[in-house]
Amino acid sequence: MAILTPRLRRASLATAALAAAGILIAGCTAASGADKSSDEGASAAPVDILGTDIAVDEDARALLPADVAEAGAVKVATDAPYAPFEMFVEEGSEELTGVDVLLGQAIGAKLGIDFDFAQQGFDGIIPALQAGNFDVAMSAMTSSVERMDVLTFVDYSASGTGILTRAGNPDKIETYLDLCGKDVAVQTATSQVDLVNEVWQADCKAEGLEPVNLSEFPSDSDAQLAITAGKAVASLLTKPSAGYVAKTTNDGKTFMVVEDSTAPNGYDATLNGIGVLKDDQELAEAIQAALQSLMDDGTYTAILGEFGVEGIGIDAATINGANS
Repeated sequence: MAILTPRLRRASLATAALAAAGILIAGCTAASGADKSSDEGASAAPVDILGTDIAVDEDARALLPADVAEAGAVKVATDAPYAPFEMFVEEGSEELTGVDVLLGQAIGAKLGIDFDFAQQGFDGIIPALQAGNFDVAMSAMTSSVERMDVLTFVDYSASGTGILTRAGNPDKIETYLDLCGKDVAVQTATSQVDLVNEVWQADCKAEGLEPVNLSEFPSDSDAQLAITAGKAVASLLTKPSAGYVAKTTNDGKTFMVVEDSTAPNGYDATLNGIGVLKDDQELAEAIQAALQSLMDDGTYTAILGEFGVEGIGIDAATINGANS
């Protein structure tokens, strides 16, 4: 049975991704080249990712299914561009970078295998795994309970709605309640529109505040222009996308992301996971162990930081955490 539930809303960041490509090329290309030999995996040379040598974690590698260890690689389905998770290094290039790509390559380095990323339309990812065309799905996929009918998820981040505002925060927006009575921009037909209309407006009323004056725009970039034009104090989009926009626009001098300590991963956050077929439990456990090793040694945080999305980090690599 194919589960075609959509992931979090796709952000309109292709232009920003291309503008930032120059600083991301090194991170992407440096992460390739893990030893494919099953006999030599535990002694393979460390792989350089973001200037850090990632060595094989022998305990994690020992969890790999024998056929995967022997093959020395897994095929990973992803749907680019979806900045900052996966995107092309430059226009016309097939080379990928992004949170998912670097993190996948780092997991592979810990396991002594390659994570070979290839393009697959998002709605076709799960059917492609079921058909045996791929071993792993890594494409900003929400770890939904519905998808667990088919997949086992290794959870690696959590993201919800973020608030993007002007650098320096002159409007003193600390939480979503500070948007009550103010002009706010958002892309039309998104989950952020529903969050404001179905939850935040009621919260504003309960606090005795005016409702959010929400203006809808065709794209995220249009919503961001509303901020710079003085037509809105903030825009709403997924928190990782907000972090990436803030980091890459005008060298971080135009926007900033509001950090609410009560919602570190964004409002109404959900887990994102690395998916493998339910029958591949051993592979899921090996990926979990490798990811936890990256969390423990700081590489995980460094990769998130490379793309300005530390706020989507989680404390531990879980399996099917949304089902607990």
